[in-house]
Amino acid sequence: MAAFALGALLSGGLVFAVTGPDSTERTADRLRTEAALRDKTQIKDLTALARTTRDRLAPVLEGLALAMPDGDAAAGPAAVTSADVGEWREAVTAAVASFADPPSGETATNVARSSLASAVRQLATTVDAYAATRDLRGPSAASALERAARQRSDALFTWSVGATALDAVNVEAGYGHQHVFLQAPPGDGALTPDTEPEGHHP
Repeated sequence: MAAFALGALLSGGLVFAVTGPDSTERTADRLRTEAALRDKTQIKDLTALARTTRDRLAPVLEGLALAMPDGDAAAGPAAVTSADVGEWREAVTAAVASFADPPSGETATNVARSSLASAVRQLATTVDAYAATRDLRGPSAASALERAARQRSDALFTWSVGATALDAVNVEAGYGHQHVFLQAPPGDGALTPDTEPEGHHP
């Protein structure tokens, strides 16, 4: 009987040794777990950064909406001062800097971060393009202003792509829906948040 029990133990140990995970598999599992935990932290930090950036850019977009009104041919541009433009530049410069030197994360998180960062850079270009129009007159000014407005639309669309991706990774990470979208003019083509409540996890 004892010999049978010993044989069973030895046999079981042999089966585990043959079928159980080897050191390479255990290391791979550990690395995947660590990467997943690291990505969850990055998602949380990126969402906080996106919210801060959205709030920072809100006055810039409000000002640009007055300077380059959309959808109403009868509405002329509001008066914008050099000081206003200077404040916009400070805001977008700070926003661009906040996305510098990004950490390396999982693919979906990297896509969200890269889209948001690209949108911020495009908006900085929009502010520069608008500033350049202030020194122009006549048809040249109108043409340059139109290009600046298209750049703004591109920036808002790119941000909406990043915000959609950010929402998706938050849901996947268990944080629920996070709708960090910039205000875009109606019909501008930007993606919009879904109807799920903020923080809701399906």
